[in-house]
Amino acid sequence: MHIAIHNWMRAEPLEQTAARISRQGYHALEIQGAPELYDLSEVRELLKKYNLKCWGSVTLMMEERNLVARDEAQRATSIQYVKDIITMVKELDGHMVSVVPGTVGKIVPDGRPKEEWDWAVEALKDCYEYAETSGVLIGIEPINRFETYFINRGSQALALAEAVGPNCGVCLDIFHMNLEESDYQQTIRDCRHRLVGFHVADNNRFAPGMGTLNWKEIISTLKEVGYDGALSVEFCPPLDRTPANPYPGSIDEKPEGLTPEQLKFLEDHGSSAFTEEFYSMLTQRSIDTLLPLIT
Repeated sequence: MHIAIHNWMRAEPLEQTAARISRQGYHALEIQGAPELYDLSEVRELLKKYNLKCWGSVTLMMEERNLVARDEAQRATSIQYVKDIITMVKELDGHMVSVVPGTVGKIVPDGRPKEEWDWAVEALKDCYEYAETSGVLIGIEPINRFETYFINRGSQALALAEAVGPNCGVCLDIFHMNLEESDYQQTIRDCRHRLVGFHVADNNRFAPGMGTLNWKEIISTLKEVGYDGALSVEFCPPLDRTPANPYPGSIDEKPEGLTPEQLKFLEDHGSSAFTEEFYSMLTQRSIDTLLPLIT
């Protein structure tokens, strides 16, 4: 195993991200699913400069992106978005793309269960076939019930992956698993043969080591099932806007470089954008917790 980190949690130049995580000892980057933001030749040079690899990417299913939409044109546009991310990861010599099938924040279905299942299988088969020709794996990621009504548990993601194709994987996220699984260790074991990614944040979505999850136990189970991929750090703590905030100065009141959609995504997942000092503390705490357990 090795340690990677997402970069969607804070808007900043990619070189600032790369310099920080390289200095702190990270091995790889899971680049945000926004291909339009990047000149890939520049990204390749940055990764080389800071001795980092691209592990993969994650779909940011915002606004109209929805592989289980009733509207066929909306599904087609969403499929193309996933394909664009697969292309980006291929060009960066990455390994995998984690796919959340439905719009994050949408909790009202578009159709009956059988309809939506068929739409999901059809759309993901299209993405899967493109990924196969690109040499990139896709992993279906379950997220908690407060963020989607569709695919909340590992067993659901596993069933969908099996319906899509033999190499379609599952990407688990321990933050969501802690909310949804009755036994997250057993879920890891059940998904062992299709596990292509693993996202990490503590039970409160702060950095690993800042909550109650037993990281020694979690990583021991991953070792048990033979998982040898990235632990991708993906914290997004709900920032405290009250006088009780234990981290004064943690909220960036005037974030720069965020599109309205990106700002909404951060506000929906936490409550705002992080300051540099607070964000760097979180990235350092993450690797300090995880690295000793995998080496």
